[in-house]
Amino acid sequence: MRILVLGSTGFLGGHVVEQLRARPDVRLFLGGRSAAEVTVDLASARPRELAGALASVAPDAVVNCAGATGGDPVTLAEVNARGPAVLCAALREAAPQARLVHLGSAAEYGPGAPGTRVTESAATCPAGPYGATKLAGTVAVAASGLDAVVLRVGNPVGPGAPSTGLPGRVAGLLAKAGSDPEAALELGDLSAHRDFVDARDVARAVVLAATAPGGLPRVLNISGGDAVPVRELVRTLANVAGFRGRIAEEDGGGSARSAQVSWQCSDIAAAGDALGWRPEHTLGASLAALWEATGSGSHPREAVRTG
Repeated sequence: MRILVLGSTGFLGGHVVEQLRARPDVRLFLGGRSAAEVTVDLASARPRELAGALASVAPDAVVNCAGATGGDPVTLAEVNARGPAVLCAALREAAPQARLVHLGSAAEYGPGAPGTRVTESAATCPAGPYGATKLAGTVAVAASGLDAVVLRVGNPVGPGAPSTGLPGRVAGLLAKAGSDPEAALELGDLSAHRDFVDARDVARAVVLAATAPGGLPRVLNISGGDAVPVRELVRTLANVAGFRGRIAEEDGGGSARSAQVSWQCSDIAAAGDALGWRPEHTLGASLAALWEATGSGSHPREAVRTG
């Protein structure tokens, strides 16, 4: 198979590329703002220009890992909403038979009911610009008429997690603190519950979706399937790092979205039925791998790519 990965240098894109490179039956093409095979910025590309680049690759499948996790609403809209719409238009022209695997986000659902796992058929009510723009991208893909599937990813964690997310930020703070018993981690409210999933498990789901025979559901949840207190994640990561200092939670110090979404948990049964997928890494193993990568001085992958 000829598979093109857009956003190949990002956190999730990097893990997808790593797993696809291990497949002898796949010819891999990388796409992004500085990629050799396909140079494109989805935030500003025109459909016809992108169609020409896609035609040169003649992909059997395209994986879109490009996206913005932070920034102002205009940037989020350009990357997360416009980008997928342009990609779909270009694919309809240049490679209408190719499968599109697009990475969405559990943030598209918005606030969840405590104790409830959200299925793909649940109503969507995103709490902020990030979730809203990701939902717009999902709608564009689902309505494209292409052979396409959106993987709604929970809160990814694991080696290479960027500092724009809580796990990567805490790992960086722990690396700076070292073994100083007087050090303090000053964080926001950690009372929310989140559904964490290892980036390597996300990548495995992407590979399965890109190579699966036959049609797939329009949307599949890819997550850990359990709601974990964010406070527990921070304390576990601190223990893995051997942190001996103090963890301080500041009122009002968290993100606006954390305050609005106190519970997030996805039902992942459909991904098991459609792809034979279930997460393989425990949260503890994910955090240990994150800390090993951070403590060894390796640089986290880019958090935002518009390729």
